[in-house]
Amino acid sequence: MCGINGIYSRDKIDRRNIISTMNHKLKHRGPDADGIYEDEDIVLGHTRLKIIDLSDASNQPMTCAFDRFVLVFNGEIFNYRELKAELADYPFKTSGDSEVILAAYHKYGEEAINKLEGQFAFAIWDKQKRELILGRDRLGIKTIYYYQKDDLLLFSSEIRPIIHSKLFKAKLDSDSLVDYLRYQTVHAPKTIIEGVNQLMPGFYLKISDDETQMLPYWDIRSNYDKLGQYQTKEQAQKKVRTLFTEAVEKRLIADVPFGAFLSGGIDSSLVVGVMSGILDNPVRTFNISFDESEFSEAKYAQVISKKFKTDHNEIKLKPNDFLSIIPDAMDDMDHPSGDGFNTWLVSKVTRESGITMALSGLGGDELFGGYPIFKRYVQLMDQKWILSFPFGLRRLVASMLKKVRPGVASEKIARIINQELFDLENIYQFDRQVLLDDQVEGLLNKTSLPSKSVFEIVHNNVGYDSEGYVLSPLSRVSWAEMNTYMQNVLLRDADQMSMAHSLEVRVPFLDHKLIEFVMGLRDEIKYPSTPKQLLVDSFSDLLPSEIVNRKKMGFVFPWEQWLKNELNDFVVVGLNKLKNRSEFNPQAIDKIWSQFLNGDPRVSWSRIWPMVVLGNWLEKNGIE
Repeated sequence: MCGINGIYSRDKIDRRNIISTMNHKLKHRGPDADGIYEDEDIVLGHTRLKIIDLSDASNQPMTCAFDRFVLVFNGEIFNYRELKAELADYPFKTSGDSEVILAAYHKYGEEAINKLEGQFAFAIWDKQKRELILGRDRLGIKTIYYYQKDDLLLFSSEIRPIIHSKLFKAKLDSDSLVDYLRYQTVHAPKTIIEGVNQLMPGFYLKISDDETQMLPYWDIRSNYDKLGQYQTKEQAQKKVRTLFTEAVEKRLIADVPFGAFLSGGIDSSLVVGVMSGILDNPVRTFNISFDESEFSEAKYAQVISKKFKTDHNEIKLKPNDFLSIIPDAMDDMDHPSGDGFNTWLVSKVTRESGITMALSGLGGDELFGGYPIFKRYVQLMDQKWILSFPFGLRRLVASMLKKVRPGVASEKIARIINQELFDLENIYQFDRQVLLDDQVEGLLNKTSLPSKSVFEIVHNNVGYDSEGYVLSPLSRVSWAEMNTYMQNVLLRDADQMSMAHSLEVRVPFLDHKLIEFVMGLRDEIKYPSTPKQLLVDSFSDLLPSEIVNRKKMGFVFPWEQWLKNELNDFVVVGLNKLKNRSEFNPQAIDKIWSQFLNGDPRVSWSRIWPMVVLGNWLEKNGIE
């Protein structure tokens, strides 16, 4: 993994010094080498973390053998050896994957992007056409941000180098602020900064003097395996096992020491189990444990470690330990998020143990139905008769539910009951919502809010159209999870928090061939009657029963206790930073904090912590 930067502009600005500053801001992503390429209209910057081909010959920016294309690249291409064999007439000078991208682009042009299997963000400058291409992988595993205005285009692997370029005034985007308060993140293509966007997964951006084009090259809605509907359960299990094993094996290509995150859940345990069957040496595994036993997953990780004879590293954490690292973790956060501190900590310890690359089980829940929304949505589809009740009666039932069983879950159910339809977009918009709209309106002194980004994303992409639904109900939920919460919280946090420690994270569950197959299967084959049943049944010999049947915990810290005790002062300071901003209503902030301290079931820690993070991030980065 690496960091990439660039300035495309015909204006006479000090581009080289600006890129040098931006490179410096990305040094944590690439501590092993850095470089700059300059042409008449463009300057490209790169910082390198050596993973494949450790020689200096693979440093970037890299120019092709025919002196036409220049590349800066962040990520890994897992099929680069196969592609290299196709490109035998190219005079390769390195043994890495970066030069393979240049060779493929030289031969295939823009079609080369579709041939790449991996996690990547790159920029290619065509000296002959005076054309710039920015590309991002299919699932959005690697990030690329850009700011474009008039004749200026800035891009980077992170937002902060764009901000610190000082080529524009960084301002808080008002609609994105609402999005963040609702969902603890900002959904792509927007970011928290006005005018700074993310390149969407599965797209590439082509820029020249004449025009700017945003072009798609992959979308699961048109690329899922249509033959999947004809699979029997046994055939599906066999294929899932083959595809996932291949996905793991591809991601073991590295010239540096590597390991795996191990929570002891189904997904990370399967990753470790498959790795152990492929590798000759013990897998190095890493797990966080707590003094608070109810939050500790250590015993489950130990079961897997013992079964597969891994070299296990358990990170024992106390509240004071976490308190001491919070300022550093905050400093490393590139885009505000209500999550990610767990990844920051396990990445820190993993890197300090001499590991440069680690595999993660991220994506298994989204693909194989690991969240309650999967079953809930199917059940609601079967209960549309509820909608036949008069709206007034439904409103009465919703009101009674909130009184009898007060809490966040009841508030959300009440809103769902009051929807006109039980389509996915109407249900899912509440599932991941953190602060409800009346709370956001109070915090911002607003009487109305923009439409929910999650509703718009799902409605516009997997909602009902004139030809019906493209994907099955469970696959529609998978799509929604992958393109909202996974992409904009889990993947962005995994990238920013692991790369803060120069650690590359690979995610075999997000192999696009595996996704294309599973998304095409009939719902009756992959319905999660038991947790992630299709996945578990595909690897029934690898997973002990105590792992399969354990209660799902998630990879979380005991925040509720910490925010009320050890982190209390820190929270107050963070909230005060928001109270001092004109966008916020100080009295509303005091109210929601008081509700949390007094145990109001409608205000959990996950409603408070994202606000603390936001206050710190906005102040540290000087956002107007």
